[in-house]
Amino acid sequence: MIEVAHRPRKRLFLILILISLCIATISSYGLWIVSLPGLANISSYLPMILGVILAAVILAAAFGVIGIILAILGFNTLGMFQGVAWSAINLLFPLAICVGKLFDVEKERIERSFIEVSNHLIKHKNIVVESGKLLIMTPHCLQHEDCPHKITRNVANCRRCGLCPIGDLTTLAENYGVHIAVVTGGTLARKVIKTIRPHAVLAIACERDLTSGIQDVFPIPVIGVLNSRPHGPCCNTQVDLKKVEQALQSFVTNKKHK
Repeated sequence: MIEVAHRPRKRLFLILILISLCIATISSYGLWIVSLPGLANISSYLPMILGVILAAVILAAAFGVIGIILAILGFNTLGMFQGVAWSAINLLFPLAICVGKLFDVEKERIERSFIEVSNHLIKHKNIVVESGKLLIMTPHCLQHEDCPHKITRNVANCRRCGLCPIGDLTTLAENYGVHIAVVTGGTLARKVIKTIRPHAVLAIACERDLTSGIQDVFPIPVIGVLNSRPHGPCCNTQVDLKKVEQALQSFVTNKKHK
């Protein structure tokens, strides 16, 4: 039986990011105040320079967070906001995790909320690519643990016996004319992306790997689909094929399937 997690709420991540932004602002001001006497002794210009730098970073982060919130609410946002938004996420995400711990919020729950926000932002931009420029990336743990066939080097080695989702995913990739790769970790994933150079990625993984992967490959757009772990982490994991196909349909322009 496949374990189904409830759909995460986007507002959890947004609330934590806003709290993190407030903490970062207060901390930056405190750093400036503490550094003020020492910097003034060196040069009268240094306090102003540090203040401008800190203010610029905080304002950029605030602009990114506001852009994310407006996009979630359905407002059209400028294309230039995307880079700033992701920079803000990369800057504030570790702090958001710490804030979540203070309120006894599980890290996986925060990561699921982040993935939901990220998927919403990608879909909000209505990104479509040619099927040959889309990559489905799946984790090795989707393969049945007793399978003797090596599919991380060549997914065509899959015999499509039905014991795991890899066969159905391979068929789906062929029907849509998209690339598919099975990876064992971040190093191989980056190598595959560097080789194929996709314009978009449909990634299947756990919360941790999806969260880090989405941030690592930016600015390549990524739609994340969470796997389920009925047998525990990293062992015979499963994925909802309907969600994968829905994501494919939202991404590709020239569909080969009939």
